[in-house]
Amino acid sequence: MKAIVIYQAGGPEQLKYVDVPTPQVKPGWSLVKIHAFGLNHSEVFTRKGESPTVHFPRILGIEGVGEIAQTTDPGRLPVGQAVVSLMGEMGRAFDGSYAEYALLPNQQIYPVTTSLSWTQLAVYPETYFTAYTSLKNLQPKPGDRYLVRGGTSGVGIAFLNLIKAKEPNAEVVGTTRSLAKVTRMRELGFSSVIEDQQGELQTNGRFDKVLELIGPATIKDTFRHVNEGGIVCITGLLGNQWTLEGFDPIFDIAPGAYLTGGYSGNVSEVRINEMFDYLKKYQVKEQPDRVFKLAEVPTAHAYLASKECMGKVVIEVD
Repeated sequence: MKAIVIYQAGGPEQLKYVDVPTPQVKPGWSLVKIHAFGLNHSEVFTRKGESPTVHFPRILGIEGVGEIAQTTDPGRLPVGQAVVSLMGEMGRAFDGSYAEYALLPNQQIYPVTTSLSWTQLAVYPETYFTAYTSLKNLQPKPGDRYLVRGGTSGVGIAFLNLIKAKEPNAEVVGTTRSLAKVTRMRELGFSSVIEDQQGELQTNGRFDKVLELIGPATIKDTFRHVNEGGIVCITGLLGNQWTLEGFDPIFDIAPGAYLTGGYSGNVSEVRINEMFDYLKKYQVKEQPDRVFKLAEVPTAHAYLASKECMGKVVIEVD
């Protein structure tokens, strides 16, 4: 089969398009024909060698959509069944979706019923599951004023779409470091846009619910813009800082506010179906920002890290 294999850490050029043996099924694992997958910033970190538990060579890819090619669970996962898979050490402890086929644990393969194209379906699994989990953690209420710090990211736009589909008049403000993106962000549905200048928001405004996608690098500044009783959910690490350093919860959390975290690794079939039910009920729709072919993954990685990227980058395997 064709696959993208990384043999050593480095830039996008380390992602090699090569022929490798198709994986053979083993007890408790089934073979999935990967039709499409989304790219994620965590895969960029891994490519750079910033995931210490990941050893090379490795086929990356923490999510994918496709169908069962060979099964060890014909009752739940019959051959031809449409499925999604995400997280669970996929593309980290074992080979992931950057390939024509992926051998995955049965408990990490989730059957879906959908009329979407594979490319369209690939927009949703990891990105929307992360955004949906974060939205639940923020305990949304009618009239909340939202801030998405990191509003041009795939998760940021997914979060916006989840809110706006259910509550079209909700105020959802996005941040960006590039003012050149303001017009596009407004077209996507953000109520207004705030510049994020060297880790400081250029506003005196305050918000009830904040999705923090830059992460620990900006959390102190974020809490300067949170109303009493507000909630901040750290979900992303776009600021390339993994942990809170020099953070005093007594003084750095805004008075009466709360801090929580969103983690897309808490995946289950029940939660996946709950998300897809939400998408269907509120008719949440989104198109990928860009679509690349499997052989173009190095170019797609470069695009994902560029200033031009805004939204979900999808790879077509077929």
